[in-house]
Amino acid sequence: MVHRNAPLTETGRLRLARCIVEDGWPVARAAERFQVSRPTATRWADRYREHGSAGMADRSSRPRRSPRRTPAPVVRRIVHLRWKQRLGPVGIAGRVGCAASTVHR
Repeated sequence: MVHRNAPLTETGRLRLARCIVEDGWPVARAAERFQVSRPTATRWADRYREHGSAGMADRSSRPRRSPRRTPAPVVRRIVHLRWKQRLGPVGIAGRVGCAASTVHR
């Protein structure tokens, strides 16, 4: 399934990669023809060289990790203060020791 921001389908990516890898098109020409950026065309061509047709499959765009995620105990304390004491982001931030923008999320 193609996500809404994907410039081409799996078939379109495969056609672009084959034009570059097998037919010898310059990356700039292929990128212009398929209306994608040169870095994107290069990425797909490299993926095709490494994995073949299977490399053109759709990939998830979700982050693999969140190194700056708020720790679970802090989140539980924020939720507790919000529900039990009816405090807003600024009041909770002062008690928990994090930014009000973090609490607001």
